[in-house]
Amino acid sequence: METPQPISTTQPQSPPNEAIQIGIADFQKVQLRVAKVLTAERVPKSEKLLKLQVDIGTEQRQIVAGIGKKYAPEELVGRTIVVVANLKPAKLMGIESQGMVLAAGDQEVLELLNMSQEIPAGTRIK
Repeated sequence: METPQPISTTQPQSPPNEAIQIGIADFQKVQLRVAKVLTAERVPKSEKLLKLQVDIGTEQRQIVAGIGKKYAPEELVGRTIVVVANLKPAKLMGIESQGMVLAAGDQEVLELLNMSQEIPAGTRIK
């Protein structure tokens, strides 16, 4: 007599390189906004973290970003960037981050997303 095999209740895992697809309703929850960098400084004891104060139109926010190996703080001040404005706050090295800066690439080749023309801070990206 054969012993019955247990039935797996776990979901099959996607291969690591397969992109997870989301619906338009989920994408519309993400608030991508144009932001103007007001101040930028290095986070003590970190090679890659920068603390930014940004204007997102309706308010100013503090965002901690892992872009310090590519960008010096002084070259970011006054720059127009793109941020995720409705991300739940998180602490990085004990500092609250109230959003996320969007960049393309990795630590070797990293480029901030920016506008090709002047767009007011707070403008929503669709």
